[in-house]
Amino acid sequence: MTDGRKKWQAEKFEANRPHLRAVAYRMLGSRTEAEDAVQETWLRLMRNDASDVENLSGWLTTVTARICLDLLRSRKTRREEPLTIHIPEPMVVHEAGNGTDPEQDALLADSVGLALLVVLEKLNPAERLAFVLHDMFDVSFDDIAPILGRTTVATRQLASRARRRVQDKPSTTEADLTRQRHVVDAFFTASRDGDLQALLAVLDPDAVFRPDAVAARMGAAGEIRGRADVAKTFQGRARGARLAVINGAVGAIVVIDGQLRIALRCTLSADGMITVIDAMADPEELRKLEIVLIEN
Repeated sequence: MTDGRKKWQAEKFEANRPHLRAVAYRMLGSRTEAEDAVQETWLRLMRNDASDVENLSGWLTTVTARICLDLLRSRKTRREEPLTIHIPEPMVVHEAGNGTDPEQDALLADSVGLALLVVLEKLNPAERLAFVLHDMFDVSFDDIAPILGRTTVATRQLASRARRRVQDKPSTTEADLTRQRHVVDAFFTASRDGDLQALLAVLDPDAVFRPDAVAARMGAAGEIRGRADVAKTFQGRARGARLAVINGAVGAIVVIDGQLRIALRCTLSADGMITVIDAMADPEELRKLEIVLIEN
C-alpha cells in the first residue's frame, strides 16, 4: 500500500472515529473498552488495503461491531468463572487537555444514560448488536446478518426481541438513579473520610445493616439496627468501595484483582434516606447480581 493510500485511509478513519466510538460505547457500555475496540479497528485498517472498499465507513462500522461482539462473547465466558466479572462503566466527561474530546464524551454520556445502559446489559451479545446497530444507527438487517452469521430474518427477530426487552423491562428512571447516586455517594464518601455527622445525615433513624453469613465471616458485624450504630460501623471504612448499580439500585462494590468480593446494596426511603444496607459476599449470590459501575 502506498504512502498516499495510507494517508487517505488514516484521514477517513479519523473522520469516522466519533461514529465508531459511539457504536463501540453503546455495544460495550465501557469508555475504556470502546476506545480499545476503535484502536483495534485502526490497526486492522492499517494491516489491510481498503482501496477496493466502496463504502469505507460501512467497512469500519462492521469491523468495530465484530470486535465488540467478540468482546461481549468473551465476557459471557468470563462470567462463568468464579467471581470474575465484567463491570460496565458509564461515560464520564473529562476535562480538555488529557487527550480526549470532552464534547464527544458529553454527547455520548447524554445519549446513553445509566438507566439505558443497565437495560442494555440484560441483552445477550447477538441481541445487543442487532438492536444497537439497527435501532440506534440505522444499519440494515442485510448488513448486520453477516456479522452475526445469521439470516436476515433471524437478525430481524433478534432485534425485535431485544426491542421488546428494552421497552418492556421495568427499569429505574435516570432521575431516580441520579437521586440514589447523590445519597449513596455522600454516604460512602463520609465513610471513607470518617465523618460521623455526614453519615448520620443520610441514614434513616431506623436504618439496618444486614451482612450475609459470608460477609459476617469476613469481618462484618452481624445485623445492626439504628442510625447511630450503623454510622459507627461504617465510620472510617469502605475505602475500597466503588459506586455501582446493583440489580437496579445504587450501592457499592469491592473488586480485588478483577474479582468481586463484596456488594453493598442500599435501599432508600421516599424522602431519600438510606434505610437498609445489605452486604453480600456469598459467591453464589454475587454471581447472580447485575452490576453496572458508576465512574466518579
